[in-house]
Amino acid sequence: MKSEPTCPRCGRAVQPPGLWTSAWQCDVHGAVAPLQQVRAPGAVPLEALLSQARVPVWIPWPLPTNWVVTGFAECGDERSGAMAVAVALSGPDPVGGVGEVVIVAEDPGIGLGARLAGMEGPDPGHGFDDSAADAKLRFDGHEVTLWNLDLGHDRRAVYTGEALAHWLWLVFASADTAMLMCEINALRDLRDIRDGGIALEPPFGAPSPFLAEALAPWDTTD
Repeated sequence: MKSEPTCPRCGRAVQPPGLWTSAWQCDVHGAVAPLQQVRAPGAVPLEALLSQARVPVWIPWPLPTNWVVTGFAECGDERSGAMAVAVALSGPDPVGGVGEVVIVAEDPGIGLGARLAGMEGPDPGHGFDDSAADAKLRFDGHEVTLWNLDLGHDRRAVYTGEALAHWLWLVFASADTAMLMCEINALRDLRDIRDGGIALEPPFGAPSPFLAEALAPWDTTD
């Protein structure tokens, strides 16, 4: 059964457009791009996502060793298309166990990346890029500059910046998994599959626990 859309910033139920507004409405955050049900990993869900994507669908390429794609999420509706897209990946944590990373591309003000990062959001915040960059990735011959946000805890690590005029977030769980930034050198936009630009078949794994937990609907019993 398909879940109802929720607010990308807090997970509360949202009201659909009506007579007086063309926007989805959250009781707390006002007009929002609705967060849709998390998509399972697989070629068919990816194809459906690509048909809706209005922002990049980022994937590190080549993938870190033994890492796989483990789910997708998007914000928007049939009218707007997906204005925020998250791609989840899982694999060996450099310090042991299983690590996860979610890569988000989104328009300003949506708040999906900030929610996954555990921040109030909706965007990285003023001054996050005042210091020297902490990492650089390559895309299509261009350099993408990223900054490591100080979250004040070790549950997650977050790198953020801008690419193709959209926010770019890399959210690692746990923070130790961010050691993979030494192995991630370049990004590919999976929309190029849709447009015939690349022949790429990413490997898929089991659904991401982190993505499902971080984007779970708000519990109205709290």
